[in-house]
Amino acid sequence: MTLLRFLLSLFAFIGALAAASALVVCVLLMLRFPPLLIATVLACWILCKLLKALCKPGQKKTISPSAK
Repeated sequence: MTLLRFLLSLFAFIGALAAASALVVCVLLMLRFPPLLIATVLACWILCKLLKALCKPGQKKTISPSAK
């Protein structure tokens, strides 16, 4: 049981490290190539506009995980 817990912790750590390194690589690429930064900002802006357009008038603006 201890070995299984250790392996689970090891894989979780490796996954977190891989995710952090992928994020750093993405940020470096966006800084190296400005069109990628512009495309990312534009995509986030479009997503924000779509979420506001699809939100119901009486609905709260935040998304709660316990919404039923």
